[in-house]
Amino acid sequence: MNATLSTAETLRAQLGRLLDGLPPKQATQAVDRLIANYRGTTPTDAPVLRDRSDVAAYAAYRMPATFEAVRSALDALADAAPGWTPGSHLDVGGGTGAAVWAADAVWGDGTDAPRATTVLDWAEPALALGRELAQSSGLPALRAAEWRGGRIEEALKLAGSDLVTVSYVLKELTAPDRTALVVEAARAAQAVVIVEPGTPDGYLRVIEARDLLIGAGFHIAAPCPHDRPCPITPGTDWCHFSARVSRSSLHRQVKGGSLPYEDEKFSYVAAVRFTPDPAPARVTRRPQIRKGQVLLELCTADDALRRETVTKRHGALYRAARDTDWGDPWPPPASGDADDAGIYP
Repeated sequence: MNATLSTAETLRAQLGRLLDGLPPKQATQAVDRLIANYRGTTPTDAPVLRDRSDVAAYAAYRMPATFEAVRSALDALADAAPGWTPGSHLDVGGGTGAAVWAADAVWGDGTDAPRATTVLDWAEPALALGRELAQSSGLPALRAAEWRGGRIEEALKLAGSDLVTVSYVLKELTAPDRTALVVEAARAAQAVVIVEPGTPDGYLRVIEARDLLIGAGFHIAAPCPHDRPCPITPGTDWCHFSARVSRSSLHRQVKGGSLPYEDEKFSYVAAVRFTPDPAPARVTRRPQIRKGQVLLELCTADDALRRETVTKRHGALYRAARDTDWGDPWPPPASGDADDAGIYP
């Protein structure tokens, strides 16, 4: 693989190769069936991805979105822990390995001693395809990754790892298995990142995991600027974010859309055993840009949700606000004094 390509570009090229020789109708049918299965309300008790055709179609369709969502969460963790780099990474329920690709995009080292990486999943076809993609990636941490089969259940024991990621997995588990997995991840890791769909029920699973991690002595690195209870009243709203995803031809074929991109909504929590440097506030909705002002919905370090209006009179902060996106920290580190934004009482 061309070493000048970014991790994201390399992934897209590898996924495009997967569909060579797979009839479009077969790919579309596999994706439709798998989406219907994943959107069901009953936790699965058997692997959903059954064979290579299933895995190839679903990876080409879903892996870019999972990659971008997890990369966003890991970027936020890296911002809150700028002096920390994971020397080892365990991706639980990782399937074809989108999260390890995301970790490479954030902490790719390019050294002779790549990060020790393990993907754990119970679907052997997914692991096999993930291994194939990794081996042909040209990326040291992915080429050296271990792909292990195993059930995710209450009896699961994880090896110690600097970073444990659990992305788009909790919905597939029963409530006892979800709790056991988060508790075990907290025991095994220095940092835990959990990503779920950006839906009300996905947010609730993230909040449950957040509470368990705090109870295990972890500190929240992102997206929350504090370790206290989430200030959102249950049932009134939910915390989620958005990542822009380039659409492949399969995306457009399955969804019947013409846009070259889509937005992946996700909820997440990143927590660490050490003391992080979280953002003083986080933008929780897409900023509203109006004439001479920007309206920001914020979750702040003083445990409050509030709207801030940044106007031209704020100078550099106003210019920064116009470039600020949903999910970004506020104020941006290089924008000046935080007090000028009015985020502190």
